[in-house]
Amino acid sequence: MSRPFTVLAFAGSLRRGSVNSALVAAARDEAPAGVTVSVWTGLGSIPLFNEDNLGDRTPQAVLDLTRLIGEADALLIATPEYNSSIPGPLKNALDWASRPYGSAEIVGKPTVVVGASPSSFGAAWAQAELRKVLAASGARVLEEGASLAKAHERLAADGAVNADDAVRPELAALLGRLAEVAREPVDVTA
Repeated sequence: MSRPFTVLAFAGSLRRGSVNSALVAAARDEAPAGVTVSVWTGLGSIPLFNEDNLGDRTPQAVLDLTRLIGEADALLIATPEYNSSIPGPLKNALDWASRPYGSAEIVGKPTVVVGASPSSFGAAWAQAELRKVLAASGARVLEEGASLAKAHERLAADGAVNADDAVRPELAALLGRLAEVAREPVDVTA
């Protein structure tokens, strides 16, 4: 029996009750057969990026994140939208995860971006910004994504994405697509 395809998923929000954390939990719940979603909640433990602290001075929280990225077959990142872009803590974590540049664990990692917001756009601008940052970091970023617009209206009383919400099958399909992309050969000459 082959091992399950593993996806490391996390939200770019530090807030308790984050709609993006609810989106990540929905992705975990909707994982298709053969796909395991592991949720990382350590974003708040990542210190500010400082190149003076690379190598043998790299903080343990950063080492833990990069190890988890390396162990996963793919990534799913849910971003809120702050001032039409991604939140600082998320960008900070990705700055750490992209080092050493060109050979970090994130390089070549199939990655999908999703987002939730109370607006009717579902963090669309932040998702575009996040795709740009991930591509610059070397990740294999899928064009596909999912948005949870007017997110607060789409949550159940317990804060979870409603069981019958249309975004749930979208998340399942994205996880399946991640597994497909991970099996595609990578052209390193391009």
